[in-house]
Formats: sequence, structure tokens, C-alpha cells
Amino acid sequence: MPLTTLTIFTLNPGNRRWGLAQMGTSPALLRQVPGLRFFRLLGSGADNGFGLWPNLQRYSLLAVWENEQAAAHFFSHSTLWSAYQHRSQEMWCLHLAPIKSQGLWNGTNPFDYPTPESAMPADAPVAVLTRAAIRWHKAMRFWQFVDPTNARLATASGLLAAIGIGELPVVRQATFSVWESAQAMQQFAYRDEQHREVIKLTRQEKWYAEELFARFSVLGSAGTLDGVNPLAGRVPELGANTY
Repeated sequence: MPLTTLTIFTLNPGNRRWGLAQMGTSPALLRQVPGLRFFRLLGSGADNGFGLWPNLQRYSLLAVWENEQAAAHFFSHSTLWSAYQHRSQEMWCLHLAPIKSQGLWNGTNPFDYPTPESAMPADAPVAVLTRAAIRWHKAMRFWQFVDPTNARLATASGLLAAIGIGELPVVRQATFSVWESAQAMQQFAYRDEQHREVIKLTRQEKWYAEELFARFSVLGSAGTLDGVNPLAGRVPELGANTY
């Protein structure tokens, strides 16, 4: 059964230049990893990822694997990943199973694979990934409305964690959030007035050249984000060789 993982890592001080360089050099090595179906090495912005200025200490690896064994072998045996571990002060990894996924990411939907219901606990926290390729001439308009929405997201009831990540500053952006339940996520997505207005404007003004929305069940968690595991006690703790 395929497995999606997201690992968010914060580099040790003094490794900013190294981390930035890996954005250009690591993809060629990741393309050679057995069992890795899809990946994106993503940067982050200031203000927990949502700012325009980059945070050169925080990155993430989003990956879809042929199976859990392929993921475990990479995280525990890869010399490339060992270098990231050595240079990071903390890592937080999630195992995810797609519930719903629509749209495209560079022409494909990497999360469009079936997951047996038996593999997804009914009461598991829900993670949401929204990704967009913003049209250059719409970028200013996008940020004008999205900044206030991100501020409201940070204080939303039922939110366990949220971070902005992306392939390119300003125009290739994604938001990853984890909620205590599907109901809490839907409360924000469909009842928050400002959020609904942004969704409406994206359609009317055609801000995006491409977009993808995916919802996941969180199967497990390991490590920390800003010193804590946001899902401690809510999902199974993953082993040390999973991130």
C-alpha cells in the first residue's frame, strides 16, 4: 500500500547556506531513491511559513512511497537523509493516508491512490494540504487577501498545527494544516467568512494556473516541531527510523 510522508526539519544555526544549496542538488539524488513515487523538497517562509521572506532554517520533504518499507529504508539508510539529520536541530514527520485529493501538481495528482478504510482510524486527526501555482500578475492580489486569512487560521478552533511551505517564494505556495477532527477543519473552511471570500475570489479572478487540494488521515507522528509533537497522545508514535 502506498504511503505519504511529510517531514518538516529545522536546521542547526550556521547551516543556512548548506540548506539553500540542497534545494538545487538534492532533487537529482532523490530521483534515484528506490520506491519513491513522488517528492517535493520545499522551503518555508517567516512567520511560521506564511511570510513573504524565506526562513532559511526550515524546510520540508513531502514524499509518496510505494510502501512503508521503502520509506523506512530511506529514512534509516540514506546517506543523503543522514546529512539532513546531522544538520537539523529537530524534525517532525507524519505518516498520511489520502482521504480525498483533487487537482494537479505539475500535471499530476500524486495522492490519487486508494487507501483501505481499515487503514484509516475513524477518529484520527485530519491533515489538509492546499497547493497553488499563482499567476505572476495575480500575486499581489493573492497576498492581499491571503495574509489576513492565514492570521485567522493560526487561531482557528481545533487547529493542532499549520505551516506555509512552497517550491518558490511568492508564486508556488502551499499550506499544510492538521486538525483535531474533520468537523473542526470544516468549521473553518466553510463557516469562516473571510476564508469563504478568498475561495470565491480565486475562482472569479482566476488567481491560480494550477491548484491541488488533498485531505489526509494522520496515521502516525514522530519528532517535534518548535520543541513539541503537536500530535502527542492523538496518534501512534512512529519509530526512530521513520524520519
